[in-house]
Order: sequence, then C-alpha cells, then structure tokens
Amino acid sequence: MTVVGIDVSKSKSMVAAMKPGGKLVAAPYEVRHSDIELSHLALDVLCMEPDTRVVMEATGRYHEPVAAQLHSAGIFVSILNPLLIKQSGAGSLRKVKSDPKDALKIAKYGLDNWSTLREYTPMEAIRQQLKLCARQCDLYNKSIVMLTNNLISLSDKTFPGVNELFSSPEKADGHLKWVDFYRTFWHCDCINRMSPDTFGERYQKWCKRKGYHFSADAADALYAASCGLYTTLPRDNNARLLVTVAADQLIALRENQSKLEAEMLNLCKQLPEYETVMAMYGVGKSTGPHLMAELGDIRRFPHRSSIVAFAGVDPGVVGSGKMQLSSVATSKRGSPQLRKALFQVVSTYVKCKPENEAVYQFYTKKRDEGKPFFVCTTAAANKFLRIYYARVKECLNAAESATQVEEG
Repeated sequence: MTVVGIDVSKSKSMVAAMKPGGKLVAAPYEVRHSDIELSHLALDVLCMEPDTRVVMEATGRYHEPVAAQLHSAGIFVSILNPLLIKQSGAGSLRKVKSDPKDALKIAKYGLDNWSTLREYTPMEAIRQQLKLCARQCDLYNKSIVMLTNNLISLSDKTFPGVNELFSSPEKADGHLKWVDFYRTFWHCDCINRMSPDTFGERYQKWCKRKGYHFSADAADALYAASCGLYTTLPRDNNARLLVTVAADQLIALRENQSKLEAEMLNLCKQLPEYETVMAMYGVGKSTGPHLMAELGDIRRFPHRSSIVAFAGVDPGVVGSGKMQLSSVATSKRGSPQLRKALFQVVSTYVKCKPENEAVYQFYTKKRDEGKPFFVCTTAAANKFLRIYYARVKECLNAAESATQVEEG
C-alpha cells in the first residue's frame, strides 16, 4: 500500500508518497493548482500501485480543487481534520515546520491509520451553494449587529431613544420601521419644530410612501417623544450626513441579507429532507436552512454520535487514575454556526415549553436533576441532533429507494 500526502496551500501544494516502513516512493515536490499540473498529479498517482490513497488536510477552500480533480480521476481521497495531524506528532520530538515535512507527516499519518481513512465525496451542487449562502449570511449578521449598534450610538446624539419608539416587526425585504423613520427624521428638531398637525400629515404621507401602517395616536406619541430631548449634535449638514450614511449602509446590508435568506429557502426546497426538517418543532425559516447547510448529507456520518461530535456538543471526558471529573466542557470542535442554530432551536423549546416533545422532556429531566442551564441546553441540543439524524436519514433513504424504483 502507498499513501500520497499532500500539504495544501492557497495556490500550490507539496506532494510526497510513502510506503510502510518509511520508504519514500516520491520525495516531496511542488504542484501548482492549475488544470495541467493537477491532471499530471492525478496521472502520477494512477501510475503507482493500485492500492494507493491520497491524504490531505481540510484547509478551508484551498483543498477543494485538488480533492475534486483527484476524485474525478477515480482516486481514493481522504480529507482529514488538521488537528488529527497535529496531535499525531509523526513520531518525532523535534518541532519542524515546513511544507515538505508536513507532506511527509500527512503521508505517515495515512499509513498509520490506513483502516480508518474515510473516502472524500464531493458535496452536491445544491448543498454547496446552500452552505456558501449560509456562511455569507452569517458574515452579514455580524456586520448588521455592528452597524445597528453604530446607528443607535448616533441616534443617542441626535434623537435619543428613537429605536425604542417602534414595535413593528421586520419587513420581508429586511427593512425596520425605526431605521427608515430615523433615516428621514434624523434629528428630533426635524419634528418638534413643526406643529403636531403638520407632523401628523407628514408622518401619514411617509407611512403611505414606505408601506407602513399609520396611526394618529402613534403620530402624537412620536411628536411628544421628540420634545424636551437633550442632543449633543446640532441639526446641521454634518450630523445629517453621518446619520443618513450609517442608515443607508444598514438598510442596504439588511436588504442583501433578506435576499440571501430567500435564496437559501429556495435551495432548501430542492432537497429531499426539506419537509422533514421544517416539520420538526423549533425549526423555522431561518434556523432550518442553516441546519441543513451546516449538517449537509447526514448519511456521511456512520452513526448518530458522529453528528453530535461534528457539532461539538458532545460532553468531554477527563479522568486519570482515581481522578474522574463529573463536569467537563463540551469539545466545541465543530462548526460554531451550527451550534448557534442549535441554541436557537433549543431556546424555542425553553420558551414555549412543549410538554409532548421529547427534547423538552429531556431538558426538564436534566433541570430536575439540578443541572445548570447551559448543561441542560447542551444536553437538549445533543438530543435534538440524534432525533434529526434518525428522521432525516430515514427520509433520505426512502427518497433514494423511490428514485431507484423509478429508474428501474
């Protein structure tokens, strides 16, 4: 048997091939990520003995072209977590960090763990697009929080408390009423220098133009809230520029985020497990697509505990000799985006208290045992993932069987 270890970087990779006993088949050499050189790499691997496997680390997006090219050539490819390679140590006490040494280390790890290597399978196009949209949406969420806090900070200087005057829900296009209102009435003097009747008429026209519900009582309350406020920025062009630019940035980002969420929902509807996932308690139009994006095809997990470890909500174990810790933090080795979606789902169980749901019953059982809140929520997330695994796997297997019957 032969293992080809590949240390992947952004535009090139270092390749080394090794047999058992440390015998080098190919000394480390460099391969650039071009179509010609990757094709030559695939031919080199195919020219080796039939029982040859390629092992590489998961390095964000950099490893994808190499893995896809080799897999399409019919080569066994295994993608490993870099932590596994790091913890292995490659049987050496010396700390050496270079691309050739890393390629040899990866090849040696593949030989030592030959029987446990799992073959790489390219992600379906829909699932890959869904995951990319989910990651972009998560990035936009962080920026939206930052820009929202910035706009509230500016409002404290020109119209204190304006963000607390509205309770309207978010519109389908991502607009918030208080942001649109503050974008137009950017200073409290823009209101209190008018008469109440004049403001009421202007506010009514504004609501009609923006598509919001108008209420005369709400107009009176807004006018009263704008009076008597102390502001630290005067009503001038500089303050107006600061507010309008910040509001425009936030509105544009929220609009783009709403488009991404709509696209994620459309992609999810093309997956066979969509109805099954969305029917689960606590899963909504926001959390459902994120769960499907991060978990992908769950048939790649051999058993239900694997999906729990993938999410990083598996309980840790620390013990040596007579010392056995009873409370250990979770591993948190998996996707933080997945753990966030799971926490949102479990929060729905905690708030709504559905007595007939197995996840909530498990949560209350842990609470009755005197466990802390975060321990209980983590245990509930663990329970939810196991139920998710069972239901979705059954759904996917049924869909695959139906497809085979139709083709047969």
